[in-house]
Amino acid sequence: MTDTTATTDSADAAGTSGTVPLLEVRDLHVEFKTREGLVKAVNGVNYSVDAGETLAVLGESGSGKSVTAQAIMGILDMPPGRIPQGEIRYRGQDMLAMSGEERRRLRGSKIAMIFQDALSSLNPVLSVGYQLGEMYRVHQGLSKKDAKARAVELMDRVKIPAAKERVGDYPHQFSGGMRQRIMIAMALALEPDLIIADEPTTALDVTVQAQVMDLLAELQRESQMGLILITHDLGVVADVADKIAVMYAGRIVEQAPVHEIYAKPAHPYTRGLLDSIPRLDQKGQELYAIKGLPPNLLNIPAGCAFNPRCEAARDICREQVPALTAVAEGRNSACHFAEEVLRG
Repeated sequence: MTDTTATTDSADAAGTSGTVPLLEVRDLHVEFKTREGLVKAVNGVNYSVDAGETLAVLGESGSGKSVTAQAIMGILDMPPGRIPQGEIRYRGQDMLAMSGEERRRLRGSKIAMIFQDALSSLNPVLSVGYQLGEMYRVHQGLSKKDAKARAVELMDRVKIPAAKERVGDYPHQFSGGMRQRIMIAMALALEPDLIIADEPTTALDVTVQAQVMDLLAELQRESQMGLILITHDLGVVADVADKIAVMYAGRIVEQAPVHEIYAKPAHPYTRGLLDSIPRLDQKGQELYAIKGLPPNLLNIPAGCAFNPRCEAARDICREQVPALTAVAEGRNSACHFAEEVLRG
């Protein structure tokens, strides 16, 4: 079998416009040395994001979504983590070839991250205004007074009511949704070109989830920033993403424009994720669940990593790793029978 992964992935990573993407990840591998053995957390990931574009990265816990984001941000624990090969390019410059100081200058000012657990990410003994203002004091040398004023502006921008009165409040005095808005405000402080949002709606109720996602979409439209949205929930990204990359066991198994994936998935794993979304027209029916568990990354199955859970697996699936190849214009799938799945 001819491996066309590199050709297809490079074409995808080049962006649809033919110009240099805002962010480009090429053949990225990340591994962790542990007492039990070598954990291969990311195994050849390729994707790109343009200015004003939203990429949703989907998959179950342990699929490599967050590790890829940490590698982009340069916040992996190294050791035990290491990046044996691959490139991460910001506006064409390989970030992995930069010095530590150069990477630090990019963080916050050019690329920012919103973490999933706002309560543990915020310092409980400092007011939110102080923490927001710190971005301006450290990076722009503003006075405490001016930094506080900018903090109020940020809180207003993310629609926190009575921002001027609440700038001195502490994280525990805000609801989960408001804390998440504060985390978004921190990411926006230095007006970055790209924001990575790692499970930004985790532990929030459905109504607040929608509010947070709408806010991110609105802010993105205002500034034309790129957005990488990491989630395990296909239902969260339907209205905000432009394209989707589905990850499983450290690999991307499908890439496509968002509406095409929802209409006709081209990989059995993506189909399983879609089937597991609760639907109003199936009230009272048992919710579908993909059988089995994700693989242990210390011992990834031979062939397609999804084959032990795939209802359509055949001998070739247990023997050969499927390449991520084009199945239609703008669509890639890492399944030996992708066209069959697409027709199904």
